[in-house]
Amino acid sequence: MIEVQELSKAFGEFLAVREISLSVKKGEVLGFLGPNGAGKTTTMRMISGFLEPTSGRVQVCGHDVRDNPLKAKECIGYLPEGSPAYEEMTVEAFLRFIAEVRGFRGFDQDQRVRTSIRRLNLEEAVGRPIEVLSKGFRRRVGLAQAILHDPPVLILDEPTDGLDPNQKHQVRSLIKEMAPAKAIIISTHILEEVEAVCSRAVIIGGGRVLANGTAAELKGDKSLDEAFRSITSQEVAA
Repeated sequence: MIEVQELSKAFGEFLAVREISLSVKKGEVLGFLGPNGAGKTTTMRMISGFLEPTSGRVQVCGHDVRDNPLKAKECIGYLPEGSPAYEEMTVEAFLRFIAEVRGFRGFDQDQRVRTSIRRLNLEEAVGRPIEVLSKGFRRRVGLAQAILHDPPVLILDEPTDGLDPNQKHQVRSLIKEMAPAKAIIISTHILEEVEAVCSRAVIIGGGRVLANGTAAELKGDKSLDEAFRSITSQEVAA
């Protein structure tokens, strides 16, 4: 459902992503693991069509993201870094706006918005402006808009960032619930998250793929000790 072939991105002379290739099938949750600055967010922005690659190709559900961007984006639910939103809108107004952009009207729109609110436990915040919400609530609003149209592909950049332990458990449970019917990529620097929800993980560093396998396989690879120490040190600092 997701095919990435030799994807690269340069900003001037700086090469942020270097010929990354990966694929994700239906039913897989791929953990995109690496320290800050490794190239995770840049890669996810290119997969989602938010950022144009310098070279390489991305296909989502058979649609080339560069050649057929609208069809590809119809298949994607994207939670970007920072959960940007129209902050003056209430939570409900924002989700209705997203639903309308996605083409939902009337009863269908009502149902989509209500379901997203329920699944992310946003009932107590529906009437509040987004600008007054905590970081955790904003993150959940961002995830609610990503799943609202029930896309076959989810691209989630640090989905549990800013959530308390109970909220993290709820979001991870939701991801596992959705996983059988979708292809999901989750970027994180939290090893616990990969072990909790991911069927496979890719470790990147310096814009390159360092390893690809299950969490258990990667943790057992002594050649990756340095990468894991770097990731673990960021977890402790956070």
